[in-house]
Amino acid sequence: MQKLAAELLAELNVETVFTIPLFGGIGVSESVVISWIVMAILLAASVYLGSDLKVRNPGRRQQLAEIIVTKLDSFTDGMLGEEAKGYGSYISVVLLFIGLSNLIGIFGLKPPTKDLNVPIALSLMSIVLVEAAGIRQKGPWKWMKSFTQPIAIVTPINILEVFIRPLSLCMRLFGNVLGAFVIMELIKLVVPVGLPAILSLYFDIFDGLIQAYVFVFLTSLYIKEAVE
Repeated sequence: MQKLAAELLAELNVETVFTIPLFGGIGVSESVVISWIVMAILLAASVYLGSDLKVRNPGRRQQLAEIIVTKLDSFTDGMLGEEAKGYGSYISVVLLFIGLSNLIGIFGLKPPTKDLNVPIALSLMSIVLVEAAGIRQKGPWKWMKSFTQPIAIVTPINILEVFIRPLSLCMRLFGNVLGAFVIMELIKLVVPVGLPAILSLYFDIFDGLIQAYVFVFLTSLYIKEAVE
């Protein structure tokens, strides 16, 4: 158990890969570097699939791009609804980023979602977008007035919910990713050969994608509620 505790602390430790010599030194952590790698992969894929588009006689690359976009739009529109479907692009990007970030552990890299700072940043971005969507749809006055619904006495609870939502999104994503690591380490202690390799595929692939889906599903639900 001491070994497990030491490994868990090592996973939680944010390592600095290099330092930018500005303002006394800006440390760049491992999770930031891997996040850059994930973003570079998504950007390169977007440029590759989105280049040389044609109206007639599209090639296989364009057909693949159109299938991906159509599937993502259908997926996000189903969660967001008609009034909020304009936010589908953001939801798709977050889905791809979290999904690839969790899958990157298969290649021996540490998923950036294991660093608490990454789920915090994603959660804050999502909640800012949720509130901005509400203000844009209702206007500042109606948005503020919505905190008094259904009755004025629940106003403090509605305001508190604005701060609870990002915490819920953050801890759900971070907790499940970290929990998967703890379960895998416990299994390795009991059955060191065979079973860990099989379950690792489950936690690295299936569970990682599930956590990406849960995050964007809840974000979509919040946006949908905000614009109603």
